[in-house]
Parts: sequence; C-alpha cells; structure tokens
Amino acid sequence: MKRPLRALAAAGLLAAGAIVAVALGGTASADTQICEQYGSTTIGGKYVVQNNRWGTSAQQCINVTSTGFSITRQDGVGSTSGAPVSYPSIFVGCHYTNCSPGTNLPVQVKNISSAPGSISYNYVSGAIYDAAYDIWLDPSPKKDGVNQMEIMIWLNRQGPIQPIGSPVGNASIAGRTWEVWRGSNGSNNVISYVAPSAIPSMSFDAMAFINDTKNRGAITSDWYLTSIQAGFEPWQGGVGLAVNSFSQSVNTGGTTPTTPPPTTTPPPGNAACSVKYTTNVWNNGFTADVTVTNTGSSTVNGWTLNYNLPSGQTISGSWNATVTQSGSAVTARNLSYNGTLAPGASTSFGYQATLNGAFATPTSFTLNGATCTRA
Repeated sequence: MKRPLRALAAAGLLAAGAIVAVALGGTASADTQICEQYGSTTIGGKYVVQNNRWGTSAQQCINVTSTGFSITRQDGVGSTSGAPVSYPSIFVGCHYTNCSPGTNLPVQVKNISSAPGSISYNYVSGAIYDAAYDIWLDPSPKKDGVNQMEIMIWLNRQGPIQPIGSPVGNASIAGRTWEVWRGSNGSNNVISYVAPSAIPSMSFDAMAFINDTKNRGAITSDWYLTSIQAGFEPWQGGVGLAVNSFSQSVNTGGTTPTTPPPTTTPPPGNAACSVKYTTNVWNNGFTADVTVTNTGSSTVNGWTLNYNLPSGQTISGSWNATVTQSGSAVTARNLSYNGTLAPGASTSFGYQATLNGAFATPTSFTLNGATCTRA
C-alpha cells in the first residue's frame, strides 16, 4: 500500500498548505530551510521545491539549494504496510494550484514532441524510502486537486515497501528493464516502473513512460500532462537524502523534428550489435519495443538503425528515437540524450503502427551499416 493522497492528509490541511506555499513564494537565492508542512520556494526561475509533509504531524525540514534540496530533518514514522509520511520534491507544472514559473503545463499529450529530463540523487543507508520520478496526468487541464493518473518511476527502493497494486509484467524503457506495477490508491490510478537496483542518476525522455502508459490503455493522447516531479517518499528516516540536480523540459509541437544524422562511429564487424524486437499485437495494430545493444569493443557515438517492415505495417507514432518510414524501409535515429553506446551498453525505442493483414516481424537490422544479430 502507498499514500491515499500525496498532498491532502485532511481537507483542512490542504487549505493550510496552499496558504503556506503562496506565503513562501519567491526564489531561493541562497540555501533556504523549509520546515512548514506544505512550504515551497522556486529555484532557477523554473522549478518549485516543496516540503510536502502530507502524511504526518511530525517535523520534517529540507534545505533548498540552487539546483535541488536535501532532507535535514525527518521525525515521522510510517508503517511499511501503509503510506509514506511525505514527498519532498522538485517539480515543473502545477501541483495543488502551485505552478512553477513560466510553465507550459498543463498540455495535451498529443501536442508533446519530447520531454527530456535528468535527475541526480544522493542516497543514504539505514532508512526506508523510495526515490521517485512522478508524472501526473488528467483528462482535463487540471491545476488543483488530485489527477486521475500517476506514473511513478522508482529509481531506488529501500526497505520492505512496495508500489500500489500488483506486478503486471516488465517493460524495457530508456535502455533499462523495469518491473511494472498497476493499481489504485482509491483517489487515482497508478502505474509504477520499478528499477531492479538503485539508479543514482538518469537522463531520459519522460514521453517514453507516458507512451508506454498510453499503450496499456490507461490514458489517451487527449489527456493532459500537468506536472513532473522528482523526490523521495520516506517511511522511516531519510536525513541526507538529496536531489543534487533536476532538469525537465516539455517540448510541444507534435511530431519530433527530424535530427540530422550525427557523426557516427560504425561498430566494427558484422557481430558488433544485437537487436531485440518485442511486440504487442492486436487485430489492426501493434506496438514494438526495440532494444539495440553495442556488442563491439568500440563506443558508438550516434547511431542509425535500418530495417524493413513487412507489408501492411505503417508506423503512426514513436518514442525515444526519431523514426521515419518510406515504403517498407524504416530508419531510426538516436535523440540527443541516447546517442552514445559504450561497449555492452543498450538503448531502447518504440513505436505504434497500424496493421493490415497477417503480422510478421522484420528479418534483419543494420546499425550504422553493420548487420546486427537478433537477441
């Protein structure tokens, strides 16, 4: 079990939180201590940092820096079979009427071309917590109250805690494999992507997770992205946990512009890459998740994957790569954040396609001109 609501322990507390958030206001020009239950401030002219002590009356304090925050006091104790005590976090967008400076959120998913983000955490031992990158969505452009859909990306989990709901399988997203959980806390639906081991830092396109959630039927392209947040959910302890840095943008304008092919380092030989091609097929369409692995001894700096789709397959949308189709020929190129593949490294992208006739998979792939093996 997890929180019933993130920022609403009781109706009266929500009102107090809104007042505190407005009262703090302004920009943190030097380290700022926040101990107020729902206190917040802004940093970098773009982000809001919030204490968000929603699940306990015990004291919690955070130290806000120019690039993030750290927990300096955390007296609350939550049951590991229940909800955490708080969610100190940094965000873009709107959270309970508190909107980050200059945000373009809420915005409909169908109008987002990319949402590049990055996070760097500091972890501690001896505490029970998760480190979560949260994505909130709603059918309406909602700036207050609870959204209907929460995507949680668990980059670290310490102690006997688990996401809401139950496991429903695995997903390969942003070059990693995640255990997927799905459920409801009674106020909103939740899909959680849980890393098998702690990830201290990560750069990725949040649209990869949004599109996977959409492909699971949990949202549609007409839903609105309202905020993206990163922080910690402590159950017990947590002093020293920190977001060292956070970066998140949401780019609008429909289809991601085609990026000119970068200077590439071709993998040597014909066995220097492998491709895993995983699909989910229904009557008149399918989604494909493509994992590319550099099996060579040289780093690939910029990649282009080429292959042919069988007859009757037409790509309608993609994520984590620039994917174009001409007839049956498909060209997938890296985005700015996933173009470097060290020896042994992998990256993943995906797309949705329409299907007319019997389904079949591509028979061969080339990476920067070299033939790949099938994983």
